[in-house]
Amino acid sequence: MSSNQNNTSGPIQSDILLEELTENGIMRLTLNDSKRRNALSEEMMAKLTKSLGRASKNDAVRVIVIAGMGPAFCAGHDLKQMSAARNNTDKGLEYFKEVFSACSELMMSITNNPKPVIAEVAGVAAAAGCQLVACCDLAIVGESA
Repeated sequence: MSSNQNNTSGPIQSDILLEELTENGIMRLTLNDSKRRNALSEEMMAKLTKSLGRASKNDAVRVIVIAGMGPAFCAGHDLKQMSAARNNTDKGLEYFKEVFSACSELMMSITNNPKPVIAEVAGVAAAAGCQLVACCDLAIVGESA
């Protein structure tokens, strides 16, 4: 993500999600797990849902932009987590219920957001990553998308 000189609140950074509010009311949420192609892990979905909720209630936010760091926008669900859940005694049934419920909550937090949500897509948006884009009000795509 490029440095923004109009930043009024300094970027809030976690390992996998960057959150930045500019002085002109743009909330940038950048998926920051390029090593895993910004996969929607349990942690990524929880942090993104929470950030979207905070942005929806913040009067300083006029628009929300979701972007991905690195060569992919979002590769979809975290397949390593999903594969590992198959080793559970229930073959992952409870895990899949929980992860798809979290995914649904994330997508609804975009769809029902009172602020416009824009997907800034560079690179691949596959599976649930494509769903993430489809839930946004607008998608802006680069030639690599």
